[in-house]
This record gives sequence, C-alpha cells and structure tokens, in this order.
Amino acid sequence: MLQPLPLSTPNRNLVRLTIVRGITWTGFLAAIIFGIEVLGFQLHVLPVISVIVAMGLFNVATWWRLGRPRAVTDTEYLLHWLVDIAGLSLLFYYTGGSSNPFITYLLVPLGIAAATLPWFHAWVIAIAATASYTTMMLFYEPVPQLTNSTVVFGVQLHTLGMWLNFILSGSLLTFFIFKMAHTLRRRDLTLSRTREAALRNEQILAVATQAAGTAHELGTPLSTMAVLLKEMRHEASDQPSLVEDIDLLRHQVDTCKQRLQTLVANADRRRLEKPETLRATPWLQNLIQRWLVLRPDVNHRLEVLGKRGQPTIAVDATLEQAMINLLNNAADASPDAVVTSLDWNADEVVIDIRDHGPGVPMSIADQLGDTFISTKSKGMGIGLFLTHATVNRFGGGVSLYNHEEGGTLTEVKLPRIKVGESL
Repeated sequence: MLQPLPLSTPNRNLVRLTIVRGITWTGFLAAIIFGIEVLGFQLHVLPVISVIVAMGLFNVATWWRLGRPRAVTDTEYLLHWLVDIAGLSLLFYYTGGSSNPFITYLLVPLGIAAATLPWFHAWVIAIAATASYTTMMLFYEPVPQLTNSTVVFGVQLHTLGMWLNFILSGSLLTFFIFKMAHTLRRRDLTLSRTREAALRNEQILAVATQAAGTAHELGTPLSTMAVLLKEMRHEASDQPSLVEDIDLLRHQVDTCKQRLQTLVANADRRRLEKPETLRATPWLQNLIQRWLVLRPDVNHRLEVLGKRGQPTIAVDATLEQAMINLLNNAADASPDAVVTSLDWNADEVVIDIRDHGPGVPMSIADQLGDTFISTKSKGMGIGLFLTHATVNRFGGGVSLYNHEEGGTLTEVKLPRIKVGESL
C-alpha cells in the first residue's frame, strides 16, 4: 500500500520552527523586560532569564545542526517541539502559570504539529501541551499584577496580554501554514509536470520507434519512384511541360530521400545532446529557403523586426523539423499568404508564423500539442505534438492564438544564448 507523501520535508519544517522560536522568545524577553521595568512585576528574574537564554542557545545549536548533511527525521522534529513545550512550561511556571495571558500560546505548537507531523507524533504534542496547561493551573508562582486586574492604557493587563498573544500566535500560525501550503502547491505542480513529461516521453518514444521503421521501409519505394521518373522523363522528352512536371516530382523524391538519410544520421544520440549555436536570422532564412523548395506553391514573406544585435540560439535537426511542421501547418491553412516574423529581446528569440486560414477551434485550443489532436480533417496531430516536445526540450514554448484579423498566429519562443554560453 502506497504511503501518502508528506506535506513538506522535516528539514524545511525545522528551519521554519527555528525562525518561529527566535521570534517567539525574543518577544517573550521584550515583554518580561517591559513588565519588570515599567509595570514592576515581582518575578524571580534569574530562573526566568535562564530559561530564555537556554532556549536562545538551543536555537543557535539548531541552526548549526541544520548545516550538517544528516537529514532531519520526524522523531527529531518531534523532540524539538517537546523542548519548546518544556521551555514554555518553565517560563509560564515562573510568570503566573494559567493566569498568564500568553498561556494559550501552547496552541501554536499544537496547530503546527497537527499539520506537519505524523498522526502519532501529533498526538504526543497534543498530550504534552495539555499536560503543561493543566499543570500550570495547579502549580505556578503567581504574579500579583496579573491577578489584581491591573489597568494599563485604560485596559486590564490580562486583556491586553491576551490581545498581544492573539497577534503573536495568529502571525506565527499564518507564516508557518502559508509556507507549508506554498510548498505543497509547488510540489503538486512539480509532480504534475513530471507526470506530463513522462507521458510525453513515452509517446515520443513510440512515435520514434514507428518513424525508424517507416524510414527504413520508405527507402525502397522512393528508389523505385526515382527510376520510374527517370524513364518517364526520357519517354516524354518531346513534351516540355510534362518534363517540367516530372523534374519537379523527381526533385521532391530526391528531397524525401535526403530527409530520410538526414533522419538516420541524426539518430546518433551524441549529436542530439550537443546542439549547434547559430545566429537566429541566417538560420531562419536558410530554413525557410529549404522549406520553400518543398512548398513552391506557398506565397511567403519573412520579416525581421529586431534591430539591435544578432541573437544566437541553440539548434539541431529536430528543431528545424519542428519549425517546418509549423510552417507546413500555416501553408496548409492559407498557401496564398504566410508571414513569418523574427524578433528578440535580452532573454529570448520570438518567431511568429501568421496564416489567414480558419483559425483554431476553441474546443481543442488548450489540447493542441499535449496529445495527438489535429486541426486538419485528415491530420493525426503527431506533427504539432512533436513540435511542442522539441521546443520544450530547448527550454522554449509554442503557443497558438486566433488572430484578431482572422487566421492563426503561432508563436515560438526560444531562449537566447549569450556569447560564451552553452545550452
């Protein structure tokens, strides 16, 4: 049976406990000094100060311990809370016991322990805090000012102390619980992203396996097509228009064979682990020129919006294929008008691809790229899925928007590589 994950690690909780302890005992010291010097409290100063100094030294020792490599266990974290309750009990014993308005501060360790410790340990803290409160009702050294309804600033001293205790307890509980909840939300987000990445990697592996087999199988029919086209061209030598069409088909076949060879060459994982660092502008210009050879029917325009510097990005064959997938999607939507713009800032390079097609259906807009969903009637959605995965691997992102003037705006963001920096 799987055990539930903890809300936070004991190490982090002990760090927060050390902060809470420092704030608490500093506040108690200030209150006692104020009570003795201003209100004339009749206290046994030596034991009270000794308890505060001992807790301060214990807090310093805790900070030193947190710097050690050994992990904090739940039992060690429990012992720290028991030491705190023991220190509070001694302090309250010498400062009025249950008549001390700060006695309800014992709810703070009780609440935090219930939220951070296992079930049994939390009950140990609850029993210890209850025992401390009960003992303070029977055994304590009274403070006359706390039992004689002394008035300070027009308010009874006990009431004023309860108000101050409420502020202290509420602030510390809010701090601790908020930090713990923030850690929990961050952990859940990390787990969610990890699960999504694992699922995406499984799907990519399945597609890659199929692609490798398909690439091997396509070699034979492409070679057959090349031979037949050569013979057809020889037979149609007296028909110039037909020869032109055959040459175009032959060029497309040769391009497909070249792409398959490139796919096999780039299968070497060591090459994929070391992307090239190239200038974004000439890289994108060369990429579009090669793409237009495959899509001569497309009316395309490239706009370079950036004016300062020449940004560099990390690229490899997979990123080029991802960009070609996006360009093909735009060309399929509106071959008569595709506009690509390149811009950059200090941190990233932005490539926008604008088409004038029907746009992205809102019903599937949030799912595009996360699974095999396509906007085309006969599409499988694999291209966009792989594109998202590839750009994410480079630390960037792909977003699709419905342009206000019609069509789809595909935004690709890639991290800008600084001079001398590697991906």
